[in-house]
Amino acid sequence: MTASTERPRTVVVTGAGTGIGRATARAFLEAGWAVALAGRTLDTLVEAGMQHPLALAVVADVTDPGSVRALFSLAVERFGRVDAVFNNAGVPGPPGAVDEIDPTEWQRTLDVNVTGAMLVAAEAVRTMKAQTPQGGRILNNGSIAAHRPRPRTVAYAVSKHAMTGLTRAIALDGRAFGITCGQIDIGNAATGLLTGFGENRGFAQADGSVRPEPMFDVADAARTVVMMAELPANAVIGSLTITAAGMPFDGRG
Repeated sequence: MTASTERPRTVVVTGAGTGIGRATARAFLEAGWAVALAGRTLDTLVEAGMQHPLALAVVADVTDPGSVRALFSLAVERFGRVDAVFNNAGVPGPPGAVDEIDPTEWQRTLDVNVTGAMLVAAEAVRTMKAQTPQGGRILNNGSIAAHRPRPRTVAYAVSKHAMTGLTRAIALDGRAFGITCGQIDIGNAATGLLTGFGENRGFAQADGSVRPEPMFDVADAARTVVMMAELPANAVIGSLTITAAGMPFDGRG
């Protein structure tokens, strides 16, 4: 990453108030980064930022282009530039097979997980092209659902497959501007998001059963995101999968 020695590197983290976003924002702060924490609820963002002097809490809606523009403007105003983005905001989507889900809930999932991620990436690219020196890094939070779906999670699985396409397109189009893009696909980090998939009662399996699965500490996922961000500018991890040891993955779909 290109960054001045006179200031900390800056990262924008969306969905920073809870779960993987919260853990990752804190991991960046602990690593000495300035962090713009973006999300829907100010109180949770402030709590996630731990009153750290390099934390900036910004209420933002990733589905609203104006709100996303304001987020990046505030980050640049406060910290001078944006070196990295963790494009993390997302929703689990409605449970159900393709013939069962409400089209309104389907659209809401795509609005947040796909269009929201695109709007954040677009503003990140505009910001990184305009700053001096030019460049930066975008890290998209996919999921192992970008490889294999869980049963009855069609909306979420489709949205995360779309994230992979977004990652690859950004990586290609960003080359000429020193902008790299990678994706982390996380499986069974212990967060509140997994409650919607059955963490409290076991997880639906491909054979129709419901069984407990191994989990791993979300802090380990967060440290992995920071590691990806801190690579030198001439290196990039395009795709990384991290899961709880022993969890079903290849046999899921």
